[in-house]
Amino acid sequence: MKIICIGRNYAEHAKELNNPVPAKPVVFMKPPSALLVNEKPFYYPDFTKDLHHELEVVLKICKNGKAVQPEFASGYYDEIALGIDFTARDLQDELKKKGHPWEIAKGFDNSAVVGKFVPLDKVQKDGNIEFFLKKNGEKVQHGHTRDMIFTFDQLIVYVSQYFKLLQGDLIFTGTPAGVGPVQIGDLLEGYVVTGEGKEEQLLGCEVK
Repeated sequence: MKIICIGRNYAEHAKELNNPVPAKPVVFMKPPSALLVNEKPFYYPDFTKDLHHELEVVLKICKNGKAVQPEFASGYYDEIALGIDFTARDLQDELKKKGHPWEIAKGFDNSAVVGKFVPLDKVQKDGNIEFFLKKNGEKVQHGHTRDMIFTFDQLIVYVSQYFKLLQGDLIFTGTPAGVGPVQIGDLLEGYVVTGEGKEEQLLGCEVK
């Protein structure tokens, strides 16, 4: 199982971190040990003092594929979840300044929180998924997948050129603007808006 992540896939998020808007998807990976599921608590690591939440729509790959062509891309996923890409922002900034890879700032243990999966057609309306994150009951991130620079299908096509997609692989599709710090004691809750316009919680994570 691979955890494939896409960076800077919402223009406003790229701008808030003073990053250029990419011409091609920015791809990085998290190891399987990064996965945190079943609403287990997240324990604040001792190697960072600036841990950030990044809420994302997560695709689950439903069949194997290599070099997928655009007309077939939509057949490689049929469920989504919400996930949090926890990021040690201080480590990431330090490594970026040196021109070094920043896996330790993104791929550390339990840094990929994933909530429950639901059928895509339950939450997608007119090709768009609306989702948001609450921190201690206050909405801090709010996104629409229609605002992604690269669509789900485009990501499938691009990623599968380099990595064979296997059933069960996860793709974190990028975070909208509004990322920010978390502290011990924070409660993070991720919601989607269903096709009927109802808010449904898919993710919960307490920081300890």
